[in-house]
Amino acid sequence: MLDFDAAFHISSLLPENTVCIIKHLNPCGIAYADNPLEAFQLARRTDPISAFGGVIGIKGQVNGELATSITENFVEGVIAQKFTQEALEVFSKKPNIRLIEIQDFKEALDELDLRPIHHGLLIQDRDYTTITEKDLKVVTKKQPSPDDIRGLMFAWSCVRFIKSNAIVYTEENATLGIGAGQMSRVDSVQLGANKALNVGLSVVGSYVASDAFFPFRDGIDTLAKAGAKAIIQPGGSVRDEEVIQAADEHGLIMVFTGMRHFRH
Repeated sequence: MLDFDAAFHISSLLPENTVCIIKHLNPCGIAYADNPLEAFQLARRTDPISAFGGVIGIKGQVNGELATSITENFVEGVIAQKFTQEALEVFSKKPNIRLIEIQDFKEALDELDLRPIHHGLLIQDRDYTTITEKDLKVVTKKQPSPDDIRGLMFAWSCVRFIKSNAIVYTEENATLGIGAGQMSRVDSVQLGANKALNVGLSVVGSYVASDAFFPFRDGIDTLAKAGAKAIIQPGGSVRDEEVIQAADEHGLIMVFTGMRHFRH
């Protein structure tokens, strides 16, 4: 149920026809497209091995064609806004799959996150904070195009759902490589690039989001070597100038958001 909850929240906060695939509370693929089938195919290609046995969140309708594509591999369950009768017939051949339908994702969102701790309960607001293009501060010599801004905003919308230290490489509408839960940020940078390369995806020209600031330039050097094009990150490190200098040396675009995401 925790994976269902994660899939629901990710799908709720992203555009229509978004699909995410969750494994052990981490997304292993997120995408949106003109229709949920295309989005599912884009999300699954990010990490098809990890997607095995995952939970799929879909902000849209699941029809028979999409259900057939989903059941080509083992999944624990699907949460979506609607399942057509044809889709239900396809899923009925997989008796162990669990389906949850929530027609209005936004209305079903809850405001508080409750976490048990020793002899207590941690109650905090969920991370629903959003930013707009106006909140971005370009800090490098190289300036982003409108397409770059869209790609960076998508990357930023994805990274909030990944366990810290979190790095995500994306296209304009789909994840390419996810570096999750590493104790050092540079390791997450390398992991995200390696995950993409392991499934034959190129991160050349990609957008990279970091859930917190880069404490050193090593993360910038590493993602530049992988071929990334642009970076979105909170900023706020005592070494921001060093990090900006590294981005300029590599000819990268970098923008600061002025806010961070941390997910534990």
